[in-house]
Amino acid sequence: MSWNKRRRKAVNAIMLSLTALCTLFAAGSLVFILSYLFVHGAASLNWNFFTKLPTPVGETGGGMANAILGSAKLLLLATCVGVPIGFLGGVYLAEFGTSTFSFVVRYVTDLLNGVPSIVMGIFAYSLIVIRQKHFSTLAGGLALGVMMIPIAIRSSEEFLRGVPLSLREGAMALGASKSRAIWTVVVPAAKAGLITGIMLNLARVAGETAPLLFTSFSNRFWSPGWNQPTAALPEMVYKYAISAYDDWHQQAWSAGFVLLTLVLAVNIVARMILSKRGPAAR
Repeated sequence: MSWNKRRRKAVNAIMLSLTALCTLFAAGSLVFILSYLFVHGAASLNWNFFTKLPTPVGETGGGMANAILGSAKLLLLATCVGVPIGFLGGVYLAEFGTSTFSFVVRYVTDLLNGVPSIVMGIFAYSLIVIRQKHFSTLAGGLALGVMMIPIAIRSSEEFLRGVPLSLREGAMALGASKSRAIWTVVVPAAKAGLITGIMLNLARVAGETAPLLFTSFSNRFWSPGWNQPTAALPEMVYKYAISAYDDWHQQAWSAGFVLLTLVLAVNIVARMILSKRGPAAR
């Protein structure tokens, strides 16, 4: 065996070992974090956690039912704001984006994608909270929705660009207009990727805390409607974790575990829905 061949085999073995070691380290770190969160968070979970309001300072027990409902309302509003705007923007960039304006939109989108979330919170605070003179669920949902727009635009554009050009040409060869070809052929072909992008987008904003401190703030009671402050799981985790009470620390672990479980469950449900549509959808 020549020296060059032995050297190539040695380099290949070393690099393969390093990649396996790095993969093991990354997977091991994730398993450790999930296990640690499970051990500390699942231990104190009970029915009261999901159905009761937080107790006053100094009292034990209670739950975070208001924060669970508040997080659901915030994510619903953020989805209604961020997903349609981001999806339509992605369609424009993927199908019509060849001008200077499209270049500017892509650049601004990438720039917004790197803006810290606390800046988004300050923006929503200045635009909505100061003018309304109070915190609200509406302000928090809009702040999260604005955060979703850049990711929705870029992910929608990439998945739509991944659809083969032959599908577009075939649809228009049969007499369909370009807009009809987009909505009846291109978008359905990219549906699996678009849903995946939406789920990743929701997973990102579901754990955001900084924007909520400036917008929805908090509420230890039920928050009816959309124009009042509301609690959210990430904000409650932050507040309880920095408190001086052991019971609040334990509830912070539980809230973190519930938040992670909800995000995981949404992703699993999405994958199950996609799997029922067969290999073509995936």
